[in-house]
Formats: sequence, C-alpha cells, structure tokens
Amino acid sequence: MTLSVDRHYGNAGIAERILAAVRAARGTDTPITPELLAPIDHFHGRGVVATGDLVALLDPQPGERVLDIGSGIGGPARWIAAKRGCHVTGVDLTPEFCEAANSLITACGMTDKVRILQGSATDLPVPDGAFDRAYSQNVVMNIADKPRLYREAFRALRPGGVAAFSNVCAGLGEVVFPVPWASVPELSFLATPEQTRADLLAAGFEIVSFRDTTDDLRAAAARDRQRAEQEPLPALGVHLVMGERLREMRINSARNSEEGRTRTIEALVRKPR
Repeated sequence: MTLSVDRHYGNAGIAERILAAVRAARGTDTPITPELLAPIDHFHGRGVVATGDLVALLDPQPGERVLDIGSGIGGPARWIAAKRGCHVTGVDLTPEFCEAANSLITACGMTDKVRILQGSATDLPVPDGAFDRAYSQNVVMNIADKPRLYREAFRALRPGGVAAFSNVCAGLGEVVFPVPWASVPELSFLATPEQTRADLLAAGFEIVSFRDTTDDLRAAAARDRQRAEQEPLPALGVHLVMGERLREMRINSARNSEEGRTRTIEALVRKPR
C-alpha cells in the first residue's frame, strides 16, 4: 500500500467508537461536551494541558475568527471555541478525521461555533485575510514543504493577526519509529528549531516569541512513557482514535525526547499590519 499521511491516521468509525465508549463509561444520557471528550480528542503530547498552554500563548478573544491548521478530529477547536467564545475553522487532510470531527461537533451542539474543512495545510481552502488568529499543534512534522505551510498561514491571517505553532523538531540522532505522527521515516519531516525560525521569517512573519520547550517538557515525557509501559489503556483515551498501536508510539515519542533525538518549540508570530 502507498505510504501517505492520511492513511497513517485514517480509519473508519471514529466518532461512533468514541461516543459508544463515552456512553458506556458515563451513561447513555450524559451530555457530550468538549470537556468530556478532552481525554480522547486532543491528539498530541500532554493532551488538553498542551492545548491550554497554546491557548494561553495565542490568547484568542471572544468573537474572533480562529484557524486550526491540522485540526484532527476537532478536539482543540471545540475546546477553544467553548472556552474562549470564538469561532474556529479547522482544516485537516484526513477525510475520516474530518467526518469524525463534524459528527462530534454536532454531538456537542457547536455547529454555530466550529466548522471543519477537508484540505491540505499547504493549500488551505480558506480566503485571504479571513482570520484573526491561527494555530498549529504537532502537525508540521508531517509536512515536507514547511515554507509553503507558513506562507499559507500568513495568507490566511488579516494584517496584524497572530499565529502560534507548537512543533516537534529535529534533535541529535535518528528518530525511533513508530511515533504518533509517523509509522515509518518516510512520513516524518523534522526541521531544526533554527530552520523553523528561518522559515517563519521567510514567510513574512514577525517573531513575537520563540522558545525551545524541550527541557521543560522532558519530565512530562518520561511520565508519559512510564504510564504507557506500565498502565492499562484507559476507558477513554486517544487509542479510541488510533488503536492500540498508540502505546508503542507514545513510548517511542517519549524516548526520542528523553534521548535528545527530537526537540520541541513554541512560537508566536505576527503578520505585519
């Protein structure tokens, strides 16, 4: 089978599995909310805690238009819309993720606040200057043409708009696979932190802040590895999206961080007025 990013992530019946698991764990009449889904639908290291950190950096305001580049099954988009009172548009490459995201948006009663579009991060299906803020969280590792991704984010923002990026970057040594973003090396495209900064500037952005978060997050990575190695899968977790293969992926991801094979950065950038 041809290797592709959408095939790495996509599988059938995601929303149905999630809703069935939630109702089995919490009861058939439990309201479906972004908070309830948070252990399942924030598909990145540290889960909803990481989303909270990125939101604190981005600081979206009520009523603003926010773009989620690589929105997955929409967990962060729903959570941010609910917490901050903004309107979030997500774009994701994987059709099954988009289908699941829209089903869960409906289940949460948030169709007036969140919408998900199927498309590529390097060819965003959105108008020029349509958004006040944008973010991308653990997505660019799957993008070979990173300069084009950053140019597309720049295009989508209004003058003065800001974007936040949380990226896994190249460290020292070869990455151990599989990891959550790639089962094989051919699906992984890591840039160094230095190249990431250069690509953002080349796209036209002003750097507001750029921080290497590797050392701050290393202890959390070690705890995540230990849980994956020692604890059974929870009733509600990201494995409902990716399957039991996620355990090995999490272990390897944490190992890569602990051993310096990968680094992590957070960047806040602005489109000049």
